[in-house]
Amino acid sequence: MVPDIGVFGPYTYLATELLWGTVAFVLVSYADVWREAVRTVAVLYPFAYLWDWYTLEVGVFAIPLRTGVEFLGIPIEEHIFMLVVPAMVVGTHETIRTLADDE
Repeated sequence: MVPDIGVFGPYTYLATELLWGTVAFVLVSYADVWREAVRTVAVLYPFAYLWDWYTLEVGVFAIPLRTGVEFLGIPIEEHIFMLVVPAMVVGTHETIRTLADDE
């Protein structure tokens, strides 16, 4: 049985973003790849923003469990998502590489 995280109501998406954002923060910190993570986010963010705005605008998907706060036409949670995911990828990759180098 999967736990119902919908108990957070309109803060559900934000709560999950903060949880995974913390994981990304720990991974990036552990591997000490802040510059790489920031650069990756900076390069990908404009493309992700445009794609997200477009798909929300045409109704490809909807986000029902969100705060309702929007910035530049998309939910604030989506902006956080576009920061967390690339940082998580860089942090995970570099942490695995760091651990492999230590062996």
